[in-house]
Amino acid sequence: MPENPVSDLIEFLTDRNWPTPIFWLLVIASIAIAVIVWQRRPEQRDFSHLAQWGFRFVMGGFWWQQTLWKLPPTFAQDPANPLTTGLAYWMSQMGKFSAIPLQGEVFSNIVLPHFYVFAPIVYAAEVLVAVSLMLGLFTRLFGLFGALQILNLWLGLYNAPGEWPWTYFFLLVLQLVFAVHCYGRSLGIDALLLPAEPSSGRQGASRLLRAVS
Repeated sequence: MPENPVSDLIEFLTDRNWPTPIFWLLVIASIAIAVIVWQRRPEQRDFSHLAQWGFRFVMGGFWWQQTLWKLPPTFAQDPANPLTTGLAYWMSQMGKFSAIPLQGEVFSNIVLPHFYVFAPIVYAAEVLVAVSLMLGLFTRLFGLFGALQILNLWLGLYNAPGEWPWTYFFLLVLQLVFAVHCYGRSLGIDALLLPAEPSSGRQGASRLLRAVS
């Protein structure tokens, strides 16, 4: 039977690997947070806020799904060939096909020779963006953080065979939209962190929260 979005979604949600129960906890937490904000903030009880929650929830799930083919400790799709599949393979592609030669040299001469130093950083960065989007936590900060990661992919795989680089550009724009429009403030934790009327004695903390949320 050919694959389709429904079968892929079912396989993703029922996979028996260890990240699956963690993802389900994030799903439950995201819904619970949305319900709490809905109850506490009457001004968010409209379609616009519900849609923004849905958009970042789906994209958070996308980020999480993209971590599943680079799981530690091998960060590979085939654990028997950790340096030729999964994350290492795509890093090697970036070394060969980057739009910017200097970026390719960095991946070929620094990142790949020290793969097990950089691989956990990449994995953790993607997990953090996924959690941020799903929970609406510090969404402006991690929206920008995710945008930088997508920018790296866009330029790094720009000339890779079989890749359509504008796919990454569209993802980059989405991440910037989440950051600029502060999607975490719609039925997310960011909406609970930001007081409606910041007190004068806490203006510094309020500015910091607004900057990252």
